[in-house]
Amino acid sequence: MIFPHEVGPILTNLARKAIEYYLIHRTYLPVPMNLPREFYEQKAGVFICLKIRGHLRGCIGTFHPQHEHIIAEIIHNAVSAAVEDPRFPAVTLEELPNINITVDILTPPESVDTPEQLDPKKYGVIVQRGWRRGLLLPDIEGVNSIEEQIRIARSKAGIKTNEPIELYRFQVERYSEPENKEED
Repeated sequence: MIFPHEVGPILTNLARKAIEYYLIHRTYLPVPMNLPREFYEQKAGVFICLKIRGHLRGCIGTFHPQHEHIIAEIIHNAVSAAVEDPRFPAVTLEELPNINITVDILTPPESVDTPEQLDPKKYGVIVQRGWRRGLLLPDIEGVNSIEEQIRIARSKAGIKTNEPIELYRFQVERYSEPENKEED
């Protein structure tokens, strides 16, 4: 499900419109019907990350698709990143122009037998023990080793370092807005 890189602005603009619409109307943006056909034909997990001047402001997503197509997945996850990330207060309409949006479309997770099959720049990781699960996207600034990637994902899931885990990896297609948004 590789999309041409030119679709990046379409996807990031859709996420921005979904957040703005929700902040104004307190309901989800109706699915626009004028986007490229392939977006309506494919399902995928999607993560939406919001940053202000390089600092995280919200990041939520799904690694298995929860909606009928990528468009709906982006709309719902953009709203979740803006108003449901428990680490941050809800985004306001006033700060929206200063937010840079990244849309990551995930490949399906695949099981790996050993940590050596991971690469923090190329693959995201999912660690799992029973129902506890932690995910870390690939190519995160400051995460340069497999050990660090697994440690962070374990921490997110509440899995202790001595507990055995199942490992999964996935790749992303990342679409980011340019970093030249307005400053406060």
